[in-house]
Amino acid sequence: MKIALIGATGYVGSKLLPEALSRGHQITAIAKHLETLPQHDQLTSLRVDVTDTQALSECLAGQDVVISAFNPGSDPDGRGVRALLAGVKQAGVARFLSVGGAGSLHLPSGERVIDQPDFPAEWKAGALLTIAFLDLLRTENELDWVFLSPSALLVPGERTGKYRVGTDNLLIDADGKSHISLEDYAVAMLDEAERPQHHRERFTVGY
Repeated sequence: MKIALIGATGYVGSKLLPEALSRGHQITAIAKHLETLPQHDQLTSLRVDVTDTQALSECLAGQDVVISAFNPGSDPDGRGVRALLAGVKQAGVARFLSVGGAGSLHLPSGERVIDQPDFPAEWKAGALLTIAFLDLLRTENELDWVFLSPSALLVPGERTGKYRVGTDNLLIDADGKSHISLEDYAVAMLDEAERPQHHRERFTVGY
């Protein structure tokens, strides 16, 4: 497939990129800083500001899928996410997959993760903006979108190729932990890109 990866040099995007390349896809990596991107026959690197809808749409034209690792938490006025969605639609790409957050997931009590007293205060503002992006996507009726929430802990680790899938509830393992490696999160995202199982909804993955 032809896949555009927005935010290819970021915390999550930098793991999505090698996973996508390893599967043989033709990748257009879109980022502000291209210095850390590898040289690869299947990789085209483009420096684009996602707030420039016209420039973004030109880069996305002809792609089969757009995967966005753009961080809504760094976009306080929502200008970036609105321009991003407009660019995808203007380019005529129907399938849009987005990296999401865990804050909007629900606990067994029905309460959201973000509303718990132990939710880190320094992450709250960004998590609320990511939730606002999910709410925006839920009003979207043109794109075939997916918002992939990780488990509570998303850190570099091992690529096992194994994970569990949930919908709106936080996944917790037998030891009471909610976690997934960045590498296996990337596996889940590319699995969804290759074999779509979700449409206009959020899902989550974890161990």
